[in-house]
Amino acid sequence: MATINFITQFSILESEVARNLLEIKAVKLSPNEPFTWASGMLSPIYCDNRVALSHPGVRTFLKNALAEKSRAFGDFDVVAGVATAGIPHGALLADALEKPFVYVRSSAKDHGRRNQIEGELKAGQRVLVVEDLISTGGSCLLAVDALREVGAEVVGVLAIFQYGFSKADAAFSQKGVVFQTLTNYDALIQEAVRSGYVSESNLNTLKKWRENPDAWGALYA
Repeated sequence: MATINFITQFSILESEVARNLLEIKAVKLSPNEPFTWASGMLSPIYCDNRVALSHPGVRTFLKNALAEKSRAFGDFDVVAGVATAGIPHGALLADALEKPFVYVRSSAKDHGRRNQIEGELKAGQRVLVVEDLISTGGSCLLAVDALREVGAEVVGVLAIFQYGFSKADAAFSQKGVVFQTLTNYDALIQEAVRSGYVSESNLNTLKKWRENPDAWGALYA
C-alpha cells in the first residue's frame, strides 16, 4: 500500500473503535455523493453512533472503552450525558462505573419543573460530560455551561468520535475544557482504506473536506 501522507499511526483503541463503527455502518463515507448535515453543511462523512446501541457486542465494547478512557480525567462523582445522542452512552458508562448519571438538555423545559439538567446533581460535584461525537463542540460546551451554572465542576468531555476541526479545539480551549475521544477522523479514514471501504484515490477529497468544509461543500452546491 502506498504511503498516505496525512495519516499517521494511531493507537490500537483508536483503530479498533474506527473499525467497529465502519463495520456496523455507524459511520458512512461517500466522497463523491456528499451527505447534507442538519446544519446544511455538505460532507463526505456521516456519523451516527446511536447505531451501536443496536449491536450488543459493539455497544459493550464501546462502554468498556469509555470506562477505560475515563480514567484519564481522574476522580469524578457524576457522569452527564448530552441530549440526545450522548444520553445512552453516558448512561452505559455511569452503569459500568457505578456512578450517578444525569443528562443535560439543550435548553430548559418550558413546563413542569423547567429543568435543563435531569437527575440529581449537587453543587461542587465533579462531573464528566459524555457526548457521542464532537464536530464544532457547540452542543457539549452548552452543556458544560449549564453544569457550571449550577455549581458543578466539569472535569472534561469524553466522546466516541471527533472530526478534528481546529474550530472545536479553539472552542474547548476558550472554555478551559479538556476533551478526549475514543477515535477520530484520521484513524477512521485509515481503517476505511485498509478495509477497502474507500480507495486511496478518494483520500485527497477527504482531506480537503476536513481542512475547509465550507469551500469543499461549495464545489457540490
